[in-house]
Amino acid sequence: MKRNIQVIQDLQGNKIVVVNDIIFKGRQNIDWNDVERYLKQYIGDFIEITESKDLVYIGSDLPDEYAGSNYTSKLKGALAKAKANAAQGIPEIIEIAVNKRFQENLAPKHNKNAKFGWYRYDSRFALPIFDENGEILRYNVFHAELLIRHASNGKLYLYDIVNIKKETGTPLGQ
Repeated sequence: MKRNIQVIQDLQGNKIVVVNDIIFKGRQNIDWNDVERYLKQYIGDFIEITESKDLVYIGSDLPDEYAGSNYTSKLKGALAKAKANAAQGIPEIIEIAVNKRFQENLAPKHNKNAKFGWYRYDSRFALPIFDENGEILRYNVFHAELLIRHASNGKLYLYDIVNIKKETGTPLGQ
């Protein structure tokens, strides 16, 4: 599937993944089954995080978790639309991730798939805002945390993207 993605830097030199197309429309009724189907194209891929040089794999559990997690089920409005459309930029969102943090595995249900715990990284992405004529007015920038599981096979797997927040301040211009 063709993706219209680019990575840019803000004025402070921080990278942002710009997702130029909105393929999951609407803010009230995101079809998470469509998002899940879209994410399946990434299964088996791996991406290197530029900052840490960690390799992050996309496992078969990502589509279901991304689209059906407790976090996703609580999302409404613009944040649900943001998470759905961020799926288009998953490889780049992983690539530009920064601020690696470790977290012990505390849930017995994850003893196998996150045997060695969890890592969280920060990343940013931007989505376009269109006018009534379909022209791009500006881009809203979002901060997100990547939740990466450290599996029993020693590999790191993207598990979900959580804590998505719209950044305040001046949005990106066209």
